[in-house]
Amino acid sequence: MTRTGNTRDASNTQGGQVQVSKDGLPDWLDPVAHAAETVEPLQLSRFLPPTNGTGRQSAVLILFGEGTRGPELLLMERAGTLRSHAGQPSFPGGALDPEDGDPAGEGPLRAALREAEEETGLDPSGVQLFGVLPRLYIPVSHFVVTPVLGWWRRPTPVGVVDPGETARVFTVPVADLTDPANRATTVHPSGHRGPAFLVESALVWGFTAGVIDKILHYAGWERPWDREKQVPLDWRA
Repeated sequence: MTRTGNTRDASNTQGGQVQVSKDGLPDWLDPVAHAAETVEPLQLSRFLPPTNGTGRQSAVLILFGEGTRGPELLLMERAGTLRSHAGQPSFPGGALDPEDGDPAGEGPLRAALREAEEETGLDPSGVQLFGVLPRLYIPVSHFVVTPVLGWWRRPTPVGVVDPGETARVFTVPVADLTDPANRATTVHPSGHRGPAFLVESALVWGFTAGVIDKILHYAGWERPWDREKQVPLDWRA
């Protein structure tokens, strides 16, 4: 998706308008908004969408809010019965539906909000979209993912909507994500290594942890942490 200007409109799932704008963001989000405008795809991941256009188009909502302990992120834990990424903490999101519109245009914006509403029950009207990261690729599931950045301007209650899709919905303070004590490196039997976060009684790893890791780094929030601290994964991961 092309990232242009500070403001953009698109129809949301109810047929109204959703605005993509940096206006009125809290100052602490400025580094994230700046990173979204300047970061290159390979700075986020070595897994980029196939050049032949294959892959299932999808989007995730990276939603920042402000809780009792300051800035926080909204995450969910996928149901253990799902076919892909079962039991993993993740951002709300999923595949684009035809009614979301053009995958190369505004479709990912609508999909990110629609999926977040379906999975967590949040009210999309309280979310201000302020940026879009470059599209990335998840080889194991063949998803081409557009990460959409949001500010939870008017928080609403969230929770599990469909237990068949979601095991739980929770927020994680950014302070916990940047705490070196909560950081580790996952090691898969295949040899793949990646960043991880041990927060809210969950191990956040894989695609979600990779994106969080890069946001913390390019926003200037990252603190030195022990990359030799390892968490082994098994073949089911």
